[in-house]
Order: sequence, then C-alpha cells, then structure tokens
Amino acid sequence: MTNAPIPENEKERLEATKKLGILDTIAEERFDQLTREAAEKLGVPISAISIIDENREWYKSCYGMDVKEGDRNISFCGHTITEPEDILVVEDTLKDDRFASNPYVLGEPFVRFYAGVRIFDRKTKMPVGVFCVKDKKPRTLSIDELAVVLDCAARAEEEINK
Repeated sequence: MTNAPIPENEKERLEATKKLGILDTIAEERFDQLTREAAEKLGVPISAISIIDENREWYKSCYGMDVKEGDRNISFCGHTITEPEDILVVEDTLKDDRFASNPYVLGEPFVRFYAGVRIFDRKTKMPVGVFCVKDKKPRTLSIDELAVVLDCAARAEEEINK
C-alpha cells in the first residue's frame, strides 16, 4: 500500500479548503441526493463526497457507510486529489499496488472498485475534495457510467462553491 501523496501546493490547498467553510458542517440533502443518485444509477453500494484536510478525509455526504471521516493517508480520495486526470478509476484494487494492502480493501468496507473525481474551489482552482463511488467487486465502467460519475462530481462542485 502507498500512503496518499501530499501535493506540492498543500499549504495553499489547505487554505482554500478552510476558506470554503464546509468542513464539519451538518449533512445537507443537496449533497446526499447526489451520492444517492450515483449509487442507484451505477448499482454501487458506496458513494461519497469527501473533503480532504490535513490529516483526514471528511465526508460531507456518504451513501452506504455510516462514517463521518477517515485517515487521509490510507484514503483513496487522498490519492485522487493529486491525480492529473479528470477521473481516477481503479477497476480492481487488489491488482493496484497503491491499494492492494489497504485496510479498506482487506477489511470493511472491502473496496474492490473505486472511481473518483476531484472537486475544486473555483476561486483558487485548488482541489479540495473528491466525488467518488466504490464497489465491493471489481468492475469496469461504461462510457455512460463514467458520464454519471463526472456529472455528479460537477454538480457536487457547483454546490460546494455556492
């Protein structure tokens, strides 16, 4: 397993994250609707909107798991915020050295598939979080399914920037 990398611009990214004022806020239906929609449309058990701060990934919305936060070092979303691509897709976590020995793969919630899209603060252009979906079995997303993830992520970014 590889710990989630720290971006070169981490100080500025953390400042942007804090300025959004979203960390540790109460659940909101506008976010829960997006994670629920993605899970239902894709048939995945888990979907989340996470905000990455210094040491944790904090869930603004998490469908399918009863958690509020996790350790950034072992988070899938911690990897996603440093990805240059629009979407990070891991079709089988057991076949990816970054995640094969991850506690979330080997234990609850037994993540075998992950797809995540960075969410940006539009003022600073800094990645502050991730919209993601997870499954307990390996899978490949079709073009239409990728579009669902990208669309929900774009809508989550819009909501975070209101």
